[in-house]
Amino acid sequence: MKRIILAAFAVAAALLISGSVSAAEYGTAEEAKAMLDRVITAVKADAAGALAKFNAADPQFRDRDLYPFCIGADGRTTAHIDPAQLGQPIRDLEDADGKAFGEEILNAAEDGKVSEVTYRFPRPGTQEPLTKVAFVTKINDQTCGVGYYK
Repeated sequence: MKRIILAAFAVAAALLISGSVSAAEYGTAEEAKAMLDRVITAVKADAAGALAKFNAADPQFRDRDLYPFCIGADGRTTAHIDPAQLGQPIRDLEDADGKAFGEEILNAAEDGKVSEVTYRFPRPGTQEPLTKVAFVTKINDQTCGVGYYK
């Protein structure tokens, strides 16, 4: 009987640990906000240098599925995890459900304030759109954000 109880505890502990590991596989809202704070500091200090770091996958600005994105005053992407997105206009972007999230990001971003925009977008390296919440703000002439997936 003791062996059965010990085995049950061992299985329960393994399940709890494996659940924690898979949860840690993805970034959280708190981690996304913390990264956005680093993004704000970097862009304020040296916008061109910060954008170069974001696009070069600097480890300070890449954490699992968390990454910064920025849009310049002309509405074109200046930083993104996907190099194909650089220079692309964001204003007309729609998610898988037809939501005009590009326009919403640009409208929600305000200097000195962090806003949330929710839309459906694939995790890096995948095709399936998932619910993503992006924390966005305006920093000088850049609109920047960091999002996490729900």
